[in-house]
Amino acid sequence: MKFVGSIQRLLLIVGLVLVAIYVIARIDRELSSRAELKRFKDLPTESHVAEPDSTLPLPATKVDVSLWSGKRISAYESSLAEHFEAPLAILRIPKFQLEVPVLEGTDDLTLNRGAGHITGTVRPGEEGNVGIAGHRDGFFRVLKDIGPGDKIEMETTKGTDTYVVDQIVLVKPDDVSVLQARPYSSLTLVTCYPFYYLGSAPQRYIVQASIANPDALALHAVTRNGADPKTMVPERSARKSLQ
Repeated sequence: MKFVGSIQRLLLIVGLVLVAIYVIARIDRELSSRAELKRFKDLPTESHVAEPDSTLPLPATKVDVSLWSGKRISAYESSLAEHFEAPLAILRIPKFQLEVPVLEGTDDLTLNRGAGHITGTVRPGEEGNVGIAGHRDGFFRVLKDIGPGDKIEMETTKGTDTYVVDQIVLVKPDDVSVLQARPYSSLTLVTCYPFYYLGSAPQRYIVQASIANPDALALHAVTRNGADPKTMVPERSARKSLQ
């Protein structure tokens, strides 16, 4: 009985230690999150980011994973220990209170940490059709409830562009036509479909939005009169990113 009592006390002590470690880790993450978010918000006023091509710091804000799959939550938590370059932009969808960093590339690790800029499309903040990919069981699962008229914001060091969703379509994985230039500068979000499909999803869910800034619309309308080669998508690299 004494042996059993000793084991119980030992387990209790171990449990208390683990709880303490967990609490300390959560507090540390929360403090780091607030510090990084403040750093991001203060970025435009800092003198060292005057260059237009400066990149944004990777935000560490709290992420709502209530709709995510268990596998994706685990992959996201693991990705927090990895090093990433500063994001190209911060993508926000106010309707869902979504804020996600846009990183370069669409490999699995990148999409576990945030959304990925599709190779072959213009970069966030540039004129043209910006292609952004995300996991259907992670950050982009909220897209199942998005609809025409909803707003999407894209913040870069050049400022914040607001886009309005104008259409949602389903395409095959190798259909890159949705990434071609549109009448106005636009944003194309890409994820797999169906959202709760088990295995490799057979389709791609495409959310397309046009820029809503009145001044930008006028500017892009004028620019559109002349063909701009940089708005065209290199088909091979874009197709590879969609698959």
